[in-house]
Amino acid sequence: MTKIAMKTPLVEMDGDEMTRIIWKMIKEELLLPFIDLKTEYYDLGLNHRDRTDDAVTLEAAEAIKRLGVGVKCATITPNAQRMEEYTLKRMYPSPNATIRAALDGTVFRAPILVDGIAPIVPNWEKPITIARHAYGDVYKAVELQINKPGTVKLVYESEDGIGEAVVHRFDAPGVVQGMHNTVKSIDSFARSCFTYALETKQDLWFASKDTISKIYDGKFKEEFNTIFENEYQQAFADAGISYTYTLIDDAVARVMRSKGGFIWACKNYDGDVMSDMLATAFGSLAMMTSVLVSPDGLYEFEAAHGTVTRHYYRHLKGETTSTNPMATIFAWTGALRQRGTMDGLEDLVQFADRLEQASLQTIAQGKMTGDLTALSSLADKQTLSTKAFIQAVRANYETLAQ
Repeated sequence: MTKIAMKTPLVEMDGDEMTRIIWKMIKEELLLPFIDLKTEYYDLGLNHRDRTDDAVTLEAAEAIKRLGVGVKCATITPNAQRMEEYTLKRMYPSPNATIRAALDGTVFRAPILVDGIAPIVPNWEKPITIARHAYGDVYKAVELQINKPGTVKLVYESEDGIGEAVVHRFDAPGVVQGMHNTVKSIDSFARSCFTYALETKQDLWFASKDTISKIYDGKFKEEFNTIFENEYQQAFADAGISYTYTLIDDAVARVMRSKGGFIWACKNYDGDVMSDMLATAFGSLAMMTSVLVSPDGLYEFEAAHGTVTRHYYRHLKGETTSTNPMATIFAWTGALRQRGTMDGLEDLVQFADRLEQASLQTIAQGKMTGDLTALSSLADKQTLSTKAFIQAVRANYETLAQ
């Protein structure tokens, strides 16, 4: 069989734990037999990040700027326990946050819908896409532990003078956190959301908490409203779609009552949490696609879930695991489709389409991993190991490709 050619490499970012194992399986079973795969490889596994003092993460981000499309495996964001487990030099930041900040993009996450698995919320008839702001907030926060009485102030120094506000006067131990964002990044987020809504012909909701965070969240609301009114209002009307701002708590209630089929734009932390909630409600955390899109047309595809630590420890003991690889498969297909589209390689686009079709077909046939077996309403279903599931996908792909 002649392998499908590529012109420009993808930026390939390897990851950690069980998803690193799955990453290798997918390449060996589903990609390398059919594609003359070209990638520029970066190891974002925690050990290598520690060896390079996290320089490799920034190198990967720069490579995406140069090559245009990247695909990323799930990675560990270390906490105190992980720092001790891996004997790290320091507690490194989230690789995802670092890359998002470097590309100044917006993350769009949507569930993968399959036959036989109905959403937990019965009235959800269509996918709900989360648009997650990809810069700042808690992911770039500065923190201090307070051990003795004193006053914490927020201080801004400029050429014109100093402005300050008292955060809290501590009379006992506590903690404090400072967050920031930029108007440039907020505006990029807003424009990405409005543009994506027009491209997909979906209504757009944006939700924050400006009644409490009157300046910080208020600025998000103000920028969204201004950009919409000045740049997108007529286009939305012509397309027959709408833009709505609402408070985050009201949005949660409205989402639960909705039929789906819209984009829900959230600030960074809100989007992180809500995308996991939606993924679980639609089926599984491993059934959520994720793509970072920058204002200048750069793309980074990844799985929305973590490194599946519990399964990794079982794998290390030699036990067979049934870890769902769907989101990682779709990260690869999304990246390959985008690469093919940008390079004019229709064969590569068709490969991505067929591989996704084969993956969905496998589950519809009742062949699935353990997380989906418990959710599926199919009468005839079987739980496969990760490797067996991937092999079943390959068999279906080969049938479709004939």
